[in-house]
Amino acid sequence: MPRSQFVLDLINDRPLLPPGRYEKEMDAAIRYIVALQEHAGLDVLTDGEWRRKSYIGVIAELAHGFELGCNPQDGRPWTIVVDKLSPKTPGFIAQEISFLKTITTRKIKATLPSPALLGERMWHPEKSKKAYAKREDFVRDCVPILKRELELIRQSGADIAQIDDPHLCLFVDPQVRKQYDNADSAADFSVEMVNTVVDGINGIKLAVHLCRRAGARVRGEAQFQGGYDPILLQLNRLKVHQLTMEFTTPGAGDMTVFKKLREDFEIGLGCVSVAPGQVDSVETIVERVKQALRFLPPERITLNPDCGFAPGSGAVVSMDEAYQKLCNEVAASKILREEYAGS
Repeated sequence: MPRSQFVLDLINDRPLLPPGRYEKEMDAAIRYIVALQEHAGLDVLTDGEWRRKSYIGVIAELAHGFELGCNPQDGRPWTIVVDKLSPKTPGFIAQEISFLKTITTRKIKATLPSPALLGERMWHPEKSKKAYAKREDFVRDCVPILKRELELIRQSGADIAQIDDPHLCLFVDPQVRKQYDNADSAADFSVEMVNTVVDGINGIKLAVHLCRRAGARVRGEAQFQGGYDPILLQLNRLKVHQLTMEFTTPGAGDMTVFKKLREDFEIGLGCVSVAPGQVDSVETIVERVKQALRFLPPERITLNPDCGFAPGSGAVVSMDEAYQKLCNEVAASKILREEYAGS
């Protein structure tokens, strides 16, 4: 969820605040964002990831071995691995769930970055080489850190744990695939690492978000084009219950891909644009879902925004706009449930 200037200031000012003040004020902020989601009518909610400096950088809360700097290209915070990983504060994300359980009776989703994504974003060929000569070695060391957190998330009572993997979706783009000696092998590695994280984790719904980097449109970054077909073999090997897939952008391909996915997958259908300034009507959302219903039965579909509403830790995005998008998503779900009840 978008962060107000107050929430951003609270995160940045934390080291300067007297004991207890950060926790008191952040708890109040989380109560607000949960109430917003409840009032919009969501069945499943999060804490907006407001306690995290960034959705990727949260790994630095879970493990020692990272250096926080600035990306020289755009000045944004940049977390780089510079030493061997060791556990730091296991349960940092699980604490998000523990607090949510005290303030809501709705279902709760927790999110984790995928191991390969961390490798793509946090391994540097010069700054990281003393600790990890190869990117893949760093990725493998992220697995036990993430697995332990997933175990604690389950123990805390989350209903869904979602692993965000924009890295895997890089391999839908022909131009990206050309940059690898063996693109399929690299995609296989990403899936292998996710499967190792979730192996043996029971009693919680497991999901993978196949992010097409919707936020890149806001930050002016490259957008990756191509349907999901080039990674179908990899997707069908994921040992999770749900795939959340973006479908509001023309570059995402068509929905015939659903016919080629395992039938036991639930599909978190990205049917609400997260692009700032673009508020999809209820009718538009309903129509997108009906396109998917040509290939999937209603019980396999959940309605999702394409991605998160805050594309980057410092992005300025309208909270009122995000709220309206959620309200429209809920209104669409009510229309669809009434129409397809008993299907």
